[in-house]
Amino acid sequence: MPASLSGRINVGFIRAITMAVAIFMLPAGIAHAQFPFWSRHTFWPGQYAPFKHRHHHHHRQTNSVSTGNARPEDAPKGPLQIIISIADQRISLFDNGTLMARSSVSTGIKGHPTPLGVFSVIGKQRWHRSNIYSAAPMPYMQRITWSGIALHAGVVPGHPASHGCIRLKNAFAARLWHLTKRGTRVIIAHGDVQPVEITNPHLFNPKAASGSSDFQAGTAAGNSIGTEAATQASPAANAETPETTSLQIAGAAPARVAPKKIVPISVFVSRKLSKLFVRQGFSPLFDVPVKIENPEEPLGTHVFTAMEFQNEGAAVRWTVVSIPKELPRLSEAGPKEREASAQQAALSAPLPDTANAALDRIEIPEDAVGRISELLTPASSLIISDDGFSHETGKGTDFIVLTH
Repeated sequence: MPASLSGRINVGFIRAITMAVAIFMLPAGIAHAQFPFWSRHTFWPGQYAPFKHRHHHHHRQTNSVSTGNARPEDAPKGPLQIIISIADQRISLFDNGTLMARSSVSTGIKGHPTPLGVFSVIGKQRWHRSNIYSAAPMPYMQRITWSGIALHAGVVPGHPASHGCIRLKNAFAARLWHLTKRGTRVIIAHGDVQPVEITNPHLFNPKAASGSSDFQAGTAAGNSIGTEAATQASPAANAETPETTSLQIAGAAPARVAPKKIVPISVFVSRKLSKLFVRQGFSPLFDVPVKIENPEEPLGTHVFTAMEFQNEGAAVRWTVVSIPKELPRLSEAGPKEREASAQQAALSAPLPDTANAALDRIEIPEDAVGRISELLTPASSLIISDDGFSHETGKGTDFIVLTH
């Protein structure tokens, strides 16, 4: 073999070996960032059968759960809800009120606690760097406050370790990022809370005019995976409307009439302010006074979510997440202490009867009920709280309600 050819072969072999060693030595997070199709089947680890929540049972699951045969290309069947338990250091994803997946998280340490309360995704960016902490990488970032709290991929050591953000395992963060839209509800509580179905005559019902098959088809289409908007870390960069849904006008030819966009509304009732506020697309619409029976007694914090419309749009299925009263923070507690706190939270957690009692004490003016009913769509929500909304509620946000 000629010496020149032998030299070229040796150089090529050495380069190949060097490249393989470099790839092998990459940290897990960096390796995934460089190779986005890495191990697609690890997004929802584990296999568990689907289940429905019952009002009188508290379900305990492992740290990583997949319901059914969820795949990365599966689209949500209804409104998504993200629920984070500080005590369990766990995130649960619910689709249309049913558990879809679970995974471990790492939340804020003492001195930099993760805030508790009701939030929503207000911005998304696939590759983001912290504006606060030395440009630290935050892959698959989903912002829930403009002050710097977000869900993102990071190191999850099995205990609180962040500066307030919710760190997710890399594969789970990537999958979740592709499923959610701006406006997806995020609830952070001390213990394990979950949505349960609820019926109450004081919950809003849609106007009959909305009850067409076209409306049903349009709202179902809107629950599919949306476009991957790479939003920036400022309200001005988030001009697109959140959670938009295509609604075909009844009786119109699909090829000739552009689908109408509908946006879920958020209704907030504050016992402290004795007022009801309505937002749509992160923008305020109107507010009205409400009467609350025994206003000195707490109502609690409850998040009601409209699921799919039923009876040809004449009714809607509702779920509620009731958030128990705050327990002592456990940012530095060990696993046993966090588990004990979670069990205590489960025993003291409000039942749907508490949510029903809160609804029964609130009297809303009839004209406001009518306006809300006309705007009601799947994924619309009603939040009841003893306090007002957070000062972080503003331009480019849904209602942000803190429970501590």
